[in-house]
Amino acid sequence: MDSHALQDFQSALTCSICVNYFLEPITIDCGHTFCRPCIYFCWEEAQTPRCCPACRKMAEKTDYRTNTALKKLASLSRQARPRSVSSSGEQICRRNGETKGLFCEVDNSLLSAPCSESPEHAVHSYSPIACMAEENREKIVKKMDPLWQKTQEMQDNLNKEIRKSESFDYVVLRRNMIKVQYQMMHQFLLEEERFQLKTLEREAQEILEQLSDSAIRMAQHREKLKEMYRELMELCHKSDMELLQLLEMQKLQPVNPELSSLHITGILDMLNKFRVHNGLIQGWANRYMSLPDEIRNRIFGVDGATESPQTLESYVIWGVEAFNSGKHYWEVDVGNTSKWIIGVCKDFTSDSFEFKKGFVLFSSKKNNHCILSTNSPSLIHYLQRPAGRVGVFLDYENESLSFYDVCRGSLIYSFFSSSFTSPLTPFLVFGSP
Repeated sequence: MDSHALQDFQSALTCSICVNYFLEPITIDCGHTFCRPCIYFCWEEAQTPRCCPACRKMAEKTDYRTNTALKKLASLSRQARPRSVSSSGEQICRRNGETKGLFCEVDNSLLSAPCSESPEHAVHSYSPIACMAEENREKIVKKMDPLWQKTQEMQDNLNKEIRKSESFDYVVLRRNMIKVQYQMMHQFLLEEERFQLKTLEREAQEILEQLSDSAIRMAQHREKLKEMYRELMELCHKSDMELLQLLEMQKLQPVNPELSSLHITGILDMLNKFRVHNGLIQGWANRYMSLPDEIRNRIFGVDGATESPQTLESYVIWGVEAFNSGKHYWEVDVGNTSKWIIGVCKDFTSDSFEFKKGFVLFSSKKNNHCILSTNSPSLIHYLQRPAGRVGVFLDYENESLSFYDVCRGSLIYSFFSSSFTSPLTPFLVFGSP
């Protein structure tokens, strides 16, 4: 083969990208052939639609089969090319001056032909350098393919992460949605507040009108009674027959004003975030305790004031822990009992305590009517008696104590004080039903 033909042959086996003999040659759609690693890197770095580096025609796919015939010819051409001798003489044997053309597979060293026949290498297997190099080149190429696949998978994952990052302005959308929800909740609670305040005003006005009407009727009836009294006085001076006549008297019932216990949306969910561990009754102490006569009379009634505390079931329960900071919520089950006291007290001991040093809610009964009242200052609350549980919320930092009707989810009363200067102990007193 003349030099021009040999040059053309070598050119046909050369990649136009790396200008070396083909490694894993692949022929793309347009007919041009390149090393698989070369075209992969070319497409990777271009970051543009895949096209042929030679003719710029678009490539329809990325997975091409290796041109095995061209690969074999490129391998043979590599093995047949003349080897260059390095200037340092590393490929010249120092013993005999011949070129090292063989590779010992046992100790991985280069040998000249005479050295391969020496006793130290006689039993070793060896191959021509070009042949052994081609085998190792093939091994390297086989390792490259899965490595490139992992590279592409990592690139795909990277692209996904980038897309996620670019689209993560969703947080802004989410923030706006949350803000809208709380705005809606605020507006809803504001409307509910307005409704409850209007209801309170309307009911208060109706009750005031009832009380006014009742006062007028009672004043009128009082005048009638005075007139009847005058007539009876005159009757006493009449004859025996007239005296025996009976007068029918009608009693008027007084008005017992009672406001509606309106439900406050979400209040119990909020309070439960501050619930005392394991509820309330667990971890409490209890005993019979003598109460001041004023308090006993207030909840047990005058009729039972002379009885012993144990007969009156003046049973006191108090928390083993006093609170001097934080927010705390607990609940007390009063059941159907109409006589009880719930609250917190300063300077509490297991022997005695003073109601004047605390903040309490009283439930008492008079003329078969349940009355709710508080101290500091003393107030009567025109509300329905709680059925079941009463919730107590202590906010020490804001110096407030509130009572709630758990069954109805409504507020009973809130103390706003400026004297939370000592630990406050929860307690409750049960009276007879």
